[in-house]
Amino acid sequence: MVRLRRPRSPALLLRRCLAAALAVGALLLALRPPPAPVAAPPAGTPVVTAAGDLPAGTVLGADLLATAELPAGTVPAGVVADPAELAGRVLAAPLRAGEPVTDVRLLGPGLTALLPAGQVAAPVRLADLAVAGLAAAGDRVDVLATAPGAVRAEAVARGALVLAAPRSGGDDGGLLVLAVDEATAATLAAAATTATLTLSLPRSP
Repeated sequence: MVRLRRPRSPALLLRRCLAAALAVGALLLALRPPPAPVAAPPAGTPVVTAAGDLPAGTVLGADLLATAELPAGTVPAGVVADPAELAGRVLAAPLRAGEPVTDVRLLGPGLTALLPAGQVAAPVRLADLAVAGLAAAGDRVDVLATAPGAVRAEAVARGALVLAAPRSGGDDGGLLVLAVDEATAATLAAAATTATLTLSLPRSP
């Protein structure tokens, strides 16, 4: 007598198909190569930056400075890594918050290091402190001298670059530092002994 085979339950077939699929998936995962390790980002170079916007003439202290890390290829020359190295130094030019503090932004040797050949840094003391306060580092100015009894002023320097300007409320007595050629520096020094010096700010080209 021939016995008829009962058809398999659809639910049973579905479970066996799912089990086979899971087994194949597990095998594929086991055979997949491990992911390559993620390289750590390159370490940055620490530099001292301005903690906030700082005007020219600011005396630097720890509360005014911060540190940041820059990629090695973007670090400017003349920076330092420790804020303590800049304590007491005076800014010759304003800085924006987050901007690295470099030697050319400070009063001292760095200020004149990038002067073109034949140019010198000439100090000029103005009679009017309010006029001195109109100039800022990076401006171009004309220096005018008025001799005693003269009815008009004479230009003794034209288009001089301001390297450093007096800070607001400071005790520098209207002293500016200008980048000029040696002949103009001599003229300014001579005029300062006999004449009253003031500024005019020519129109930018």
